[in-house]
Amino acid sequence: MDLQLAGKRALVTGSSSGLGKAIAERLAAEGVGVVVHGRDVARTEKVAAEIRGAGGRAAVAIGDLSTDEGAELVVGAALADAPIDILVNNAGAYAQLSWAEATPETWRATYEGNVISGVRMIQRLVPQMRRRGWGRVITIGGGLATQPMASHPQYNATLAARHNLAVSLARELKDTGVTSNVVAPGAILVDHVKELLTGIAPARGWGETWEEIERGAVRDTIPNDTGRFGRPEEIAAAVAYLSSPLADYVSGANLRVDGGTIRNVA
Repeated sequence: MDLQLAGKRALVTGSSSGLGKAIAERLAAEGVGVVVHGRDVARTEKVAAEIRGAGGRAAVAIGDLSTDEGAELVVGAALADAPIDILVNNAGAYAQLSWAEATPETWRATYEGNVISGVRMIQRLVPQMRRRGWGRVITIGGGLATQPMASHPQYNATLAARHNLAVSLARELKDTGVTSNVVAPGAILVDHVKELLTGIAPARGWGETWEEIERGAVRDTIPNDTGRFGRPEEIAAAVAYLSSPLADYVSGANLRVDGGTIRNVA
C-alpha cells in the first residue's frame, strides 16, 4: 500500500536506538526524509548511515531535549534543509523504581525528560506546520497511562501526561490540517528487554530456548491475547499510518498496539 508519504520530512526524537530507530527506518522506507535524533553522536550517525545505505534520506540532530538549549540545537539541525512535516515525540526515559525509591527529584527529572521535552518540540515545530496547512504530531505513549502499576509511578504518570497533552493538542489544531495522535505500545521486544528476560529465565523456570522464554515471560508478566511481545516494526507501522494522508480523518486518537494487554473499550 502506498502511504503517500514520499517527499515528506520527519523528526523522530530518540531514534538512535530501539523503538525510535525502527520508526525512523520505516518512515525512510516510505520515502520520508528523516531526521535521526539522539544525544550520542556515534550512535545517531550510525543509524543515519544505515538508512542512507538502504536507499533512504537521513539527517542528524544531536541534543538533550530536557533543556531549552538542547531543544534549540535539535530544531536548528532539523530545519536546516527543509521544514518538518511529521514530528514523532518518542524520546523518553524509564527507570524501574518503587514509590519509596522514586524521590521528588526523580519525578521532576522524569517529567522534564518525558513530557516537557515533547512540549519543547511541539512549540517549536507545530507553528510552521499550521502555516503550511498540513502536519502530523505523533506521541509515543503506553498502556500504563491508563492502567498504571504500583512500580515506577514517576514513569506511569508521565505517560498519562503524554496522552493528555496529545489530545489537548488535537483540540487546539482543529481545522488546521495538522493532527495529533498517540501510539500506545505494549511490551516491545527491544534488545535490552530480550537480554533481561534471557538472564532471569533460569530462575523463573521459563525454559531454555527463546520461544520458551518468551511464552513464559508473557504468561507471568504481561498476559495478552497474542501470547508474545510486540516487535519495534509493528509500532513503526502504526506510526507510518498515522503519519500519512490516509489518516487525515484521525485526530485525538489513541492507537493501542499492545496485543490486547489493555482490556477496556475506550
